[in-house]
Amino acid sequence: MVLHLAQRLDVPLRERNRLLLAAGFAPVFSEQSLEEPEMLPVREALDRFLAAHEPFPAVVVDRGWNLVAANRGVALLTEGVDPRLLEPPANALRITLHPRGMAPRILNLGEWSRHLLERLARQAELAADDELRALYDELAGYPGVDTATSEEPEPASEILLPLRLRHDDGILEFFGTVTTFGTPLDITLSELVVEAFYPADSGTAEALTRLASDSS
Repeated sequence: MVLHLAQRLDVPLRERNRLLLAAGFAPVFSEQSLEEPEMLPVREALDRFLAAHEPFPAVVVDRGWNLVAANRGVALLTEGVDPRLLEPPANALRITLHPRGMAPRILNLGEWSRHLLERLARQAELAADDELRALYDELAGYPGVDTATSEEPEPASEILLPLRLRHDDGILEFFGTVTTFGTPLDITLSELVVEAFYPADSGTAEALTRLASDSS
């Protein structure tokens, strides 16, 4: 019954184990490191996806938004970022919104930060995670970050919210997609997210292809 209710409520696997423990039952979902031999097919799948997505940027993050893996295209996003922010465990949200991170180059920082913080707030609420709440509070205090929320968003002329990034080649525009593993039975897998960025216009696509060719 505990598992049935948790599934209907879409409770994350980590919290399902906690519910089972609270009810006097043993946890049923494993939590293995990506370095375990059993995870080799997963690591290979992630590596193939990241490589195939080049020259466009893509990253893999864990439940705390810490970088697990990235492809070479991400170097374009992190140009000029303080190297200390890139040291493990590097946090994707901190890299993006920190004043010594990508923030000074993001032309629509208010919109983009609001989008990211809304995602983080929903995640923290669903998981009842104090670490995620602390991360939210930290990011919300950065200059230029917008924490405002609106129940009725204003009509937009665009079909997707783009990331607009200042670059030597001009303004680069991206839209993102989020991919998760289907039907995971392991906590680590259930919490991995692949964030892939695609060019939002032909000029960005041409610039990325040219930059990748110049660096090869």
